Amino acid sequence: MEGLTLFELNALVKKSITQCLPDDYWVQAEISDVRFNMTGHCYLEFVQKAPGGNNLIAKARGVIWCDTLQLLKPYFEETTGQVFVAGIKVLVKVTVEFHELYGYSLTVRDIDPTYTVGDMARRRKEILSQLQAEGVLTLNKELEMPLPPQRIAVISSATAAGYGDFSHQLSSNSHGYYFHTELFPAVMQGNQVEESVVGALDAIMGRLDDFDVVVIIRGGGATSDLSGFDTYMLAAACAQFPLPIITGIGHERDDTVLDAVSHTRVKTPTAAAELLIHFADDAAGRLYALSKRLRESALRRLADERMELLGVKNNLKQLVTVRLTAQKHKLELLRQRITDASPEKLLQRGYSITLRNGRAVTDVSQIKPGDVLTTRLAKGEVRSEVI
Repeated sequence: MEGLTLFELNALVKKSITQCLPDDYWVQAEISDVRFNMTGHCYLEFVQKAPGGNNLIAKARGVIWCDTLQLLKPYFEETTGQVFVAGIKVLVKVTVEFHELYGYSLTVRDIDPTYTVGDMARRRKEILSQLQAEGVLTLNKELEMPLPPQRIAVISSATAAGYGDFSHQLSSNSHGYYFHTELFPAVMQGNQVEESVVGALDAIMGRLDDFDVVVIIRGGGATSDLSGFDTYMLAAACAQFPLPIITGIGHERDDTVLDAVSHTRVKTPTAAAELLIHFADDAAGRLYALSKRLRESALRRLADERMELLGVKNNLKQLVTVRLTAQKHKLELLRQRITDASPEKLLQRGYSITLRNGRAVTDVSQIKPGDVLTTRLAKGEVRSEVI
């Protein structure tokens, strides 16, 4: 018995598959490997994992031919905001192929990006739910924004157009506000986003006292490069970071997980700069209002003190007048008493004063015969000699 050759058997398999599976089929699967060759074709590996685990229960090779890839890849990435890479779940329309030499494979004819968008949304929701359960989801949002935030740690690619726009917007603000910025370079697209941005945050963590706020910006890259901002590790690091984080990673679609946990989310790097200028403007407005209130308060206080001083002055004047009047009256009484007790007053009453050598004689023993005495009367004097 000769049997079939391998080629003949594979040909039968091919014929059977073609006859049994002649149509296109929509298939749900996860992409575990993606390779692009020099001719523009894309070779894939589709897998299906057991529910609740990572054990594979199905696997198949796939291919997207060059002409199809040129249509599907941009459409998928623009719609989903996700790079067409390994690790994503897709819903693809395929034809089942079997080649005598290369075996079983699936040829991709179409792709439904809404399925992937839904899966990405589910993953984002799962990450946010986990952060909520851990009690860290809103920690960064609850931080108080310093006013004004002038010392800014920037996480971005040094060559990104968005970083240039951000820096120019800050430095050329019409109010002349000063901002100190320091760049912490990071990869802002592709598979290295998570590791790179977390590394930049760690570097900033070592210098917390040098900064008021962290700004994570991205610009100039494709919308399809945003998947790196939808990871648990990056979201957890940002949610628990001790400085407020502003994100401006340049997209119009739903917020990424990073946007959801950051203190403030804006759409573009330029908008992030405008927000910082707004904060500075707000602080300047508050300072102006405070200075105005201080000036008005000082003027009111001076006016009140002036009135009080005037009142004290008037009261003091009245008090001095009363005191002076009382003292004047007392002096008048003393003057009167002194006047009444003066020798002249006594002389006018009929008394006289006897003087010896200019001093009053009050005791007869003070004189002796031959002394010359002067007797002073109210009108005139009498000189006499003691015998």
